[in-house]
Amino acid sequence: MENRREAIRGVAGCVVAAAGGAAGMLAWAPYGRRGLFGGFEGAMEWDVLRLGLPVMTLGGIAAGIALFALVQGKWRQALGAAVLLTALAGFGVAFDVLEGPPPMCGPGC
Repeated sequence: MENRREAIRGVAGCVVAAAGGAAGMLAWAPYGRRGLFGGFEGAMEWDVLRLGLPVMTLGGIAAGIALFALVQGKWRQALGAAVLLTALAGFGVAFDVLEGPPPMCGPGC
């Protein structure tokens, strides 16, 4: 009976992590679409894909794991995932991967 509970918890944890990764990708999508297809003078900005997508995806996974650990009452695991999430956010800010898409230039540019 205990093995079955652990298996269900494991599957639920994987589902939560996958949902967090998908949420991170969905949060990245508007910025990625604009950066890849509408960069400065039509040029593609590859940093949006190389840095932005992994940071947002891993951030979503870390947030899902932290939330799942909090629900289960595992504070150390939640703290570890929160530290990872903070490190990813710091990396994103340092390399401007979490900064919003550049503003669209109006007709007077």
